[in-house]
Parts: sequence; C-alpha cells; structure tokens
Amino acid sequence: MAMIVIALFVFVFIVFALGFLYFWGINPGEVTVFLTQDIHFTLPLTIILICVLLLGLLIGNGVHIVSAVLLSFRNWKGGRRMRKAEEISSVYRSGVGRLLSGDLKKARTLLKKALDRDPKRVDSHLALASVALQEGNTEEGIELLQKARKLDPKGLEVLFKLGATLEETGRLEEAMGIYKELLLGEADNRKAMRALRDIQIKVGNINEALELQKKILKLTSSGPKSDVEKTIMMQLRYQRACNDLENGDVEKTIETCRDISKKNPGFTPARVTLGDAYRQAERKADAVRIYQEGYKSLKKSVFLARLEDHYIKEEDPATLLAFYRSQMQTDPADLLLKLYLGRLCLRLEMVDEALTHLTDLETSNIDFTKLHLLLAEAQRRRHNIEDAVSEYQKALGIDHHLRLGFVCEVCNAKFSEWHSRCPECKNWDSLVLPERQQISEAKLIDQPKSIPHGSRES
Repeated sequence: MAMIVIALFVFVFIVFALGFLYFWGINPGEVTVFLTQDIHFTLPLTIILICVLLLGLLIGNGVHIVSAVLLSFRNWKGGRRMRKAEEISSVYRSGVGRLLSGDLKKARTLLKKALDRDPKRVDSHLALASVALQEGNTEEGIELLQKARKLDPKGLEVLFKLGATLEETGRLEEAMGIYKELLLGEADNRKAMRALRDIQIKVGNINEALELQKKILKLTSSGPKSDVEKTIMMQLRYQRACNDLENGDVEKTIETCRDISKKNPGFTPARVTLGDAYRQAERKADAVRIYQEGYKSLKKSVFLARLEDHYIKEEDPATLLAFYRSQMQTDPADLLLKLYLGRLCLRLEMVDEALTHLTDLETSNIDFTKLHLLLAEAQRRRHNIEDAVSEYQKALGIDHHLRLGFVCEVCNAKFSEWHSRCPECKNWDSLVLPERQQISEAKLIDQPKSIPHGSRES
C-alpha cells in the first residue's frame, strides 16, 4: 500500500514537472514586480504563476487545518459538556427515585448535588422544591419554585406547581396572580381557568368566577366534562342569585332561580331560594306554592320546614295542618310527612293524633334521637311518666346497665362495646369514652366537704 502511494506521488510529480517545463517553454517572457519604488524583482511569468498557485494552496490548506483544529476543540468541549450533563442527569434521576421512595434526606442530598453542579437546571429546582414541601419547609419550597420561574418564566409545569403551592399555603392573591400570568401567555388553558375560578369562589368573587366559567364552558362544549362544567355554571349562577337576594335585588333573584329550577328541576336550593325571594317580595301565595310543589316533587324536608315557619309566623297553623292531611291522604306511606305532621300536632296540643303518627314511625323500625324525644314529650303530656322516661332513655342511649359507650377518635363511629380495632375505619387503639377529652381537660373544684348524717365533729 505504501509503495502504491509513493508511485502515485512520483507520477504526479513527474506530470507536474513536465507541465511546468512545457508551460515555461511556451511562455519565455519575464515580469518585473515592484514592491516599492526602489524595491522590485524580475521573475519569469511561469514562476510567478506557480508561486501564486502554491500560495493559494498553502492558504487554503492553512484555513482547513485551523477549521479542523477548531472543530476538534468544539467536539472535545461538547463531549465534556455532554458527559457532565449525563452525570448530572444520573444524579438527578437517583434523587427523584429517592423522593418517590420517601427517603427525603437522601433525595435532598442528591438533588442538591445535581443543582450545585448545574444551577440553571429547572427540573432540579422543581424536584428539590417537592422535597422541601414534603418536609414541611413551605417557604424554602416556594423560594425554589420562584427561582425556577426566573429560569423558565413561561414554563407551564413551574407556574402550575407554584400556583398550587401558594394556594395550599393560603396565599390566594399571589396564586391568582400566577394563574393570571399563565393565562396571559396561553389564554385557552382550561386547567389554569379552573384553578383561578376555584380561588375566585373561595374568596367570594362570584361574578369573576362566573365569567371564567362561561369561557370554560365554551371550550368544553362536549365530552364527559361538559356536564360537570354545566353543573358548576348552574351553582355559580345560584350563588350570585343568593348574593342578589342579600343585596335586596329580589326580582333578579326570582328571575335567576326560576330559570335554574326550570332547567334543573332536581336542584333543591334554587327552589328554596325562589320561595324565600317570593316571601321577601311579599308574594306569600307564590312562596307557598313553590314550597308545596318542591315537596311534592322532591320530598325534601326543607320545604316542610319552610312551610311550617311561614304558617307559624302568619299564625295560621290550620292551613298547614290541612295541607299535611291532604298530602297524607294522597300518599299514606310518606313517613317524612308523618313525622312533621306528628310534630305539628304535638305543637298544637293535639297529643293523641301526634302520638298516633309518631308511633307509626317507631313501629316502622325508624330509630333516631329526635323521634324518641318527640314520643317522650307526647307521653309526658299524656301523663304516662314511665313511657316518657323510657323514650328519654332511648333518646339518650341509656340502657339498664348504664353503659357509657365508646367512640372512635379517628372516624367518630360509636359502639356500645370496646374493640381493640375500630370496625369502621380499621384503626388500632382508637376507641375511647365519648367525653374523654372534656373529662381530661376539666379540673376538680374544691368545695366544702359535707358531714355524713350522724357523724360527729372531732
């Protein structure tokens, strides 16, 4: 292979020499080159052309060599930078792995190392902020997120995490500022709109939340989330109607609640508030109609409570009693109405009828404190003291053994017997006396000791 290269070089040299001699032979003239007025030299034209050619080749080859050196330097430098980035990424991934495993101390060490080696790495700031937040160092976490924000002002991950953290720590105004900034760069970001809307609701800015919800609803015209957003829209409209009612704008409240009730007949609050608005506007017949229709269609006790409140204030319990009785004839199995009818009869001193309705409830295996209290009061008014005491004992949960019972400190479930593990929430050693905290915090008050009957002072 070396011999071939040498032979090729000799061949090229011979061809060049022959070409040079031929060119020199047919161009015998000379050229005088002046460097200054006093300095000049005379050379054959052929020599000058060859010199120019060789100089051009030399310059071109020099430029090539310099470019090759610079490229090699850049590749070397880039290789070092790439190896450094790979090492930092390896440390970062190890730190994130420790974070996900719950080893916060080791995660902090590794992520701090990665951040020290590359202070401009955004994901290291985010991961270290997560460590700080999980450790309870809220201020440190927010500071790290603010640094990440400076490095990547428009980064969605940074802005969302910072906004969520500020919201969790109660800095709602700052959180709103973050989400507004995010929406300036990406106006149709629904997640940011929802987050900002929820904060507006928290701080009571219902009008602002409603405007945001309108935009969200336009962007979520179909799909499973559409129904959810429509429900939120309805709830916000209702909240604004309540604000209007508080501010005395009764007609606007009536208009909004009537529209909501028409579109969402099962939404109880709108019907209740519509009736309340009619009462405030002195349209009592309309209010009664709304309450009665609400109970007939939804069977919610709030409508009966509103009717009772209205007729008692109007000193017209007879009309309410007539409505209850007519409804009982329409639906004799309506136990909720029977409860309210029994209570009304008791208030009107119609004890026998009250006892009949309340006893029907008890014999239907219904058992709750207020029912036993109503039965006890009815028996007391009939002077059936033993039956009244029995009902009071049932209301208080007292048996003949006078057991005090137990309650779970975690889920508040109540039990008559102690269990080592709560049957409801499965927590161990959580059942205590219901009044344990009150008893443990109380202090015994010193009082003069009484002298037992028959004893003598010493």
